[in-house]
Amino acid sequence: MHYGLCNLSIVALRNEPSDKSELISQVLYGELFKVLEQRKKWSRIRLSYDGYEGWIDNKQFQLIDKEDYKTYTSKKEQLCSDLVNFITDSEQKLQPIVMGSVINAQTLLNHTFDGETLVGQKQKNNLIKTALLYLNTPYLWGGKTPFGIDCSGFTQMVYRLNGFKLLRDASQQATQGDALSFIEESTPGDLAFFDNNEGDIIHVGIIMENHHIIHAHGKVRIDRIDHSGIYNVDTNTHSHKLRVIKSIE
Repeated sequence: MHYGLCNLSIVALRNEPSDKSELISQVLYGELFKVLEQRKKWSRIRLSYDGYEGWIDNKQFQLIDKEDYKTYTSKKEQLCSDLVNFITDSEQKLQPIVMGSVINAQTLLNHTFDGETLVGQKQKNNLIKTALLYLNTPYLWGGKTPFGIDCSGFTQMVYRLNGFKLLRDASQQATQGDALSFIEESTPGDLAFFDNNEGDIIHVGIIMENHHIIHAHGKVRIDRIDHSGIYNVDTNTHSHKLRVIKSIE
């Protein structure tokens, strides 16, 4: 078994070992992972944070030893709290990183970071404040950053920045937490999940006050939510059918 560390800002995690393959997620600076399979140009990895698997370009990460992997995965995450900040490499060159990048293992990369970091679990009422930082971020299938994000990437990163762990996909996140019977039981920060005609969970958003929801649909936006689902304020139609609301503690 080999182990890796992302040494670049934002790296594509793909479904197959090809640049043309579907983007299924992204690996942010400082994220750690196990290398499950190595090929000449690509490696299949499993992220330490959420167990998500995919293919990453061999030129876009750094191998580390098992002891370093164990050491840094056992520590509380230190996350970049700014939308964009910079690390400095050994040659004093700047490299941009984005909100949610992991700062713990910078010494392994011989990098320095002087910005503010987030550590540990915050109060649940801080989730909406964090979510609003992503407002108007364009929708990007597989995205996890303020420059492009999908619905479950949005909820995962908002929760991660506040010290709560969510899985990567909406269908996986729907298995977590406690189900609520009515919208009226929810509090800001709870997750609302939506399904298709086959009953599959296909969308997730974060409940706000006064029957509003913030979610990634075209962009990170705020709409109304009722017992039927999300009511799009631009089209005056319901865009998503409500399945369940979950409280994550």
